[in-house]
Amino acid sequence: MILKKHLITASLAAALSMPVVGQAESVKIGFVTTLTTPAGVIGEDMKNAVNLAVEHLGGKMAGKDIEVMFEDDGFKPEIGKQKTDKLVKRDDVDFVAGFIWSHVLLASSKTVLDAGKFLISSNAGPSQLAGKGCNKNFFSTSWQNDQTPMAMGEVLNQQGVKSVYIIAPNYAAGKNMVAGVERAFKGKIAGKDMTKWGKDKQLDFSAELAKAKASGADGLFIFYPGSAGGAFIKQYQQAGLRDSLPLYSVFTVDSISLPKLQAAKIDGVVGSKSTMFWAPDLDNAANKKFVADFKAKHGTYPSFYAAQSYDSIMLINSALKATGGNLDNQDAIRAAMEKADFDSVRGRYSYGKNHMPIQNFYLREVVADADGNWTTKVVRTVFKNHQDSYVDQCKL
Repeated sequence: MILKKHLITASLAAALSMPVVGQAESVKIGFVTTLTTPAGVIGEDMKNAVNLAVEHLGGKMAGKDIEVMFEDDGFKPEIGKQKTDKLVKRDDVDFVAGFIWSHVLLASSKTVLDAGKFLISSNAGPSQLAGKGCNKNFFSTSWQNDQTPMAMGEVLNQQGVKSVYIIAPNYAAGKNMVAGVERAFKGKIAGKDMTKWGKDKQLDFSAELAKAKASGADGLFIFYPGSAGGAFIKQYQQAGLRDSLPLYSVFTVDSISLPKLQAAKIDGVVGSKSTMFWAPDLDNAANKKFVADFKAKHGTYPSFYAAQSYDSIMLINSALKATGGNLDNQDAIRAAMEKADFDSVRGRYSYGKNHMPIQNFYLREVVADADGNWTTKVVRTVFKNHQDSYVDQCKL
């Protein structure tokens, strides 16, 4: 009897130590971003933040190993879709996240959502996925494209700007940025230029800057992410417009561009204003740890791209914690993500029915920190708990 009891106990222990049939031992996350072309600096910042999040979690979510598969979209929608197809159909990932560019996300989203997978945008926020094209399995940890420029439009109103000249790239996000600032700004649009974008994007803005100067506008609004932003600001300074045409921007001046601008002594950017939902100096414990550890590892401040990517991993982790790691229960995972019950680097936020964040937006100013490094600091809150303009079009 004693031997039999020992055998039963050993068998039970062995059974408990084995994974439940149908339960994966790891959570697989595909992360699509740009890792080549000049825009690859953004993707590397996002990748570094994802890896830091995994490190902060000890490499596990709800007891499961975290397996992240990074894919390079090459800044092209067709390549992004191919890489997304691979992640979904061959690698059978549980979540697909990432996506810097709206046109790449739009080209790739159907593959993920038709397969019943969860899609988390760590950056791009096209109006299509916020409105009529919303989906129960799509979430954002960033914003809807229009929101940040809407906050800037309100800043222009508050500062008494009567007219503004607009320059932005001619693609999905650029159009959303322009629509956002125009929706909120109550003054006159003195002129507008939409420039060529993509692999052969326009980087010479002399003609546009001359037109902006001649327009007599009180301010200049721009949206130029990545290398185009640095090129624009350099030419803006060379044109001597800092005092006569104040610069207001979104997604242009960040922790990726500022070290390069400082090294090139483009001091025309110091004092310039931008709007964003996040800043390195936001006063909450999660953000302080994120910024300090990122700086310790990489020697620079993280960008908002990094902050959003870090939160993507933490959002997934919150859902797995709430469901005991059961990847088969999609309804429970979705309900958990809808609560946004985790310590975001932006502070607490909530989700609208279209799964776009409802959050604060801040006016930020480029300043030098205590060590003389250029960074951004929060000046004031522009919007509190702001919801995007397309949520009513979502039928979820």
